[in-house]
Amino acid sequence: MSFDHFLHWLADTQFSSVMRDSLWAEPLFETVHVLTLTVFLGFTLFLDLRMLDVVMRGKPLGRMFEQMNPYLFGGFAVMIVTGVLLFTADPVSFWATIFFKLKMIMLALALANVLVFNYTLGKRMGEWDGKPSTPTGVKITGLVSMILWISVVAAGRGIAYALPPP
Repeated sequence: MSFDHFLHWLADTQFSSVMRDSLWAEPLFETVHVLTLTVFLGFTLFLDLRMLDVVMRGKPLGRMFEQMNPYLFGGFAVMIVTGVLLFTADPVSFWATIFFKLKMIMLALALANVLVFNYTLGKRMGEWDGKPSTPTGVKITGLVSMILWISVVAAGRGIAYALPPP
């Protein structure tokens, strides 16, 4: 089965039909998606700004990660689930837009940035966490994170304008 066939099969499922035709399903999931995006992005940008030594320079970054990670992971999980549910409403049209593809690429790059940080610089956080300035690599990671997550949001907004009217 090709990816195109999969998208058409998904669009023909009863779940996809309910998502498309229900008066409440799509707006409800869209609202939850945007609200969790707001929480996730707010915490992420705050941590990124701390990584750049712009805010809360006196607070250890490790402690901030510890305190914010439950909200980050929770927000991200709900955001992904609601995003997948929204995609099922019209997978063929979503996939046809350049903005959806860009959003998925930026999302993958943002996740890769998080993983690279966690398995490299993040593992040595105890060595530099108490110093007056974060290392250059941490600042670069924070800047890249900000750019990628803002790009994810911008591409997501572009999807709404690229989709054909219902």
